[in-house]
Amino acid sequence: MNTEKLKDLQINPADKRRPQRAFWSIVIVVVVVLLATVSFIKPWAKDKREIVNNDTASASNSVSANTAASQSTGETTTPKNSPVAAGNDRTALTVSGYIINRERIELSPRFLGVVKWIGVKKGDAVTNGQVVVLLDDAEYRARLNEAEGRVANAQVAVAKGELDYERIQQLAKTHVESKQREDDVRLQLDAARAALREAEGVAELARTYVEWCTIRSPINGVVVEKLVNPNELVMPQSFGGGRGPSTALLAMADPKDLQVEIDMNESDLAKVSLGQKCRVSPEAYPDKNYTGTVAEIAPEANRAKGTLQIKVQIHNPDKFLTPELSAKVEFLKAD
Repeated sequence: MNTEKLKDLQINPADKRRPQRAFWSIVIVVVVVLLATVSFIKPWAKDKREIVNNDTASASNSVSANTAASQSTGETTTPKNSPVAAGNDRTALTVSGYIINRERIELSPRFLGVVKWIGVKKGDAVTNGQVVVLLDDAEYRARLNEAEGRVANAQVAVAKGELDYERIQQLAKTHVESKQREDDVRLQLDAARAALREAEGVAELARTYVEWCTIRSPINGVVVEKLVNPNELVMPQSFGGGRGPSTALLAMADPKDLQVEIDMNESDLAKVSLGQKCRVSPEAYPDKNYTGTVAEIAPEANRAKGTLQIKVQIHNPDKFLTPELSAKVEFLKAD
């Protein structure tokens, strides 16, 4: 009885085996999913490689095109204030600066006065000695007339003193007049002559003031700025305050005397020397090139900026070089 019950409770060995069909079904499903994922990702990877290759080819073509353009125009593509490419053997450094007039002259009156006439305007060419401004000279001409009248009176006094002295001299020889009288007349004549020189000096000063009312150009150049208008009060120097009379009449410069002003980084100073040859090209006309030399190296640096001012003199400038515009300067190595 018990034996039969035990046989009923015993598990058949065939039933102990796990069904294999479900397991292989799961494996097949996983493999199918993996294959689908791979087939989906592969086209994207291919497209990405094509994009990268296209970008690389475009960059190479751009570099080649820029190089060819630079060679055809003879220009460098070096950034501002940085050394040029090593391929240019003659150029040690390329920087940018601003074109300036070597000398800017501002005409100022010698005394307080009123502008009567201005014969030029901004941009006009002027020559050395040309009359450009007239100041009101009525007061100084009146003073000149007064001084000339005093000169005439002094001349009369001298003439009378000379006649008196000649008469006294003759009388003193015949002992009609005393020696003391002769000495007194001689001293009076000397005083009259001194008064004449004084009057002539006053007249010359008045004449100088009249001449100063006519202001002439001291150079051959161009008027770069007109600072006053007719009937405006001007003075030689300001006594404080921003609303006082003007202290200058005109500003002018020589357009054939130009320089390039550069703030040079201290790290590049070793590549620059006084008298060094340079090549200048204005940014507005990059195809124009001019020769130049280093004319000035500032004796003191700007500590805040870490720069030193350099000035390059331009040889034979023309109308394409305009002051205050930027220009590129290539510092050349010694031959």
